[in-house]
Amino acid sequence: MTSKRLTSKAKRVINEILYITVATCDKNNHPWNSPVYSAFDKNYNFYWASWKENKHSKNIKENDNVFVVIYDSTVPEGTGFGVYMRGKAQQLESKDTIEIVKSLKLLYSRKNKKPRKIEEFLGLLPRRIYKFVPEQVWVNSEDDVKSNFVDSRIEITSDILKK
Repeated sequence: MTSKRLTSKAKRVINEILYITVATCDKNNHPWNSPVYSAFDKNYNFYWASWKENKHSKNIKENDNVFVVIYDSTVPEGTGFGVYMRGKAQQLESKDTIEIVKSLKLLYSRKNKKPRKIEEFLGLLPRRIYKFVPEQVWVNSEDDVKSNFVDSRIEITSDILKK
């Protein structure tokens, strides 16, 4: 499959699937996976809202290295397609108000709802906005090894995903 076609499939999955799985590790390298509702901007930076005391939120504060998977499991067995991304995540702070407002618009427009107020994600309130910036991107591929199907990965550069 050509790089252009793989990129097209990756964009379709990103556009259609609302939840991403965020894989984090704490300072002791204990892994944690969390499915989160997300939205993305034109550069394919991903945003979500989470309670700042959730395990994945605490892990991001300790270790900003994150792995994200978006997988289309809505299709028949053997035909699923996934996007796998390694990058950095961070909790957006009060200094990031413009980006928080932008992310809230992105998140709530996916739900066709009016965005919540920025104040609900700052100060003493419990939830925060998180941002993930991909550094490497892969998609799954079907390979044959000695007449056996194997699920492998093909790297596509994160630049390919940019509009």
